[in-house]
Amino acid sequence: SKAPGWLKGCASQKPYNPSAFGTSPSKGEEKKEDMMKAKVYVTLRKSVFDPQGKAVQEALGSMGFNEVQSVRMGKYIELDLGSTEKSQAEQKIKVMCEKLLTNTVIEDYRYELN
Repeated sequence: SKAPGWLKGCASQKPYNPSAFGTSPSKGEEKKEDMMKAKVYVTLRKSVFDPQGKAVQEALGSMGFNEVQSVRMGKYIELDLGSTEKSQAEQKIKVMCEKLLTNTVIEDYRYELN
């Protein structure tokens, strides 16, 4: 079957291969409380103009919140990971952020593992 036009750029991408990071448990094998949760915070680099943040700042000013001097917008992403190994989870998160979740040319990211 042919990929739709909007998918053509994605069709050439290699699919995610979980075995590249070691073995992963089968569905239902891992308990919810054993899972690690990653919280990823993505922000534009300080050197990049933030038009959305500027628009929000101006809107807040028009609403009477003149004390707001600047606004920077970003993304917050929560991931439930099957891995309980902290080092393995950190490696996976870095790959996910570098390859998909962020545009490392203009965005910075940080994460927390629980």
